[in-house]
Amino acid sequence: MAGMIDKVKGMFGNGDKLNNIVFIVFDSCRWDAYKAAHTPNLDRIGLAEQRYSYASWTSPSHYTFLMGMVPHCSPKGVFASNVYRDEFAQWSTRLNLPEVEFGKFVPQLSLPHFLKAAGYWTEGWVSLPVLNPMTSMSQHFDKYELAPSHNDISQIFDKLSFRDDKPSFFFINTGETHYPYILPGETADDLPHISGVHGVFKHLDDFLKNPSEFMEDKKNDEFFSPDQFKAFYDKQVVCVEHLDRVVGKFLERCPKNTYFMVMSDHGELFGEDGYFGHGPIFHEKVFEVFFLEGRRP
Repeated sequence: MAGMIDKVKGMFGNGDKLNNIVFIVFDSCRWDAYKAAHTPNLDRIGLAEQRYSYASWTSPSHYTFLMGMVPHCSPKGVFASNVYRDEFAQWSTRLNLPEVEFGKFVPQLSLPHFLKAAGYWTEGWVSLPVLNPMTSMSQHFDKYELAPSHNDISQIFDKLSFRDDKPSFFFINTGETHYPYILPGETADDLPHISGVHGVFKHLDDFLKNPSEFMEDKKNDEFFSPDQFKAFYDKQVVCVEHLDRVVGKFLERCPKNTYFMVMSDHGELFGEDGYFGHGPIFHEKVFEVFFLEGRRP
């Protein structure tokens, strides 16, 4: 590992700096909703392409991200090992490090561990409690926090500071595009509370002690109507456009050697074939995601 650190120091000494990495996940944002949005600021970074998630819900997708993997292209007629190899090789460009020692990635298989060893400051901010700092997600980060709000990426950006002494890796999960698809200052009091895995665990003991009471409370809940599904889809598009504006403002204060990676962790179902949401669902729309990357324009 010392060889990599010496190499990094040498690059700084030559004025050829490693890139800062800003890795942003729009939670639950499906591909066609992103594509329908007007995203002039994100387009300056790179044009988004349709890719596919390795999982249908938040936690496993983020574990994959922290292995250095991003949504894949699902190519045919090739061995999976070749796909992994070609994708990992992209980190050389992302980091601005021509000779990445990928052998140093094992056995941890951890992107933050790898980057820390290469001289990076590693910092994570997550909006969904299933990714909270008490989980193993936080391992190997210098700093890892639950965001002040689940749907306000601007509060996360306000807390980020680029360092003069080392490059930074910022890993960000934001929930504006996650149900109930609300922007900062909005409420969703008229919508049912739908728990994810974290919320289910929190209330599971109470349910198991008295399931009949729980079912009584829920028996009047109705599945969403086609009009509500359409409204949810349209609102996710609005949330993407909001995020585009906030990211655009953040771009203005990023150093020139900042490399962005922006994507969704999985898609969302808005009534197609009787499905809503994501998680225990096998449907193409829950695996279709957007992905873009590029150096700060």
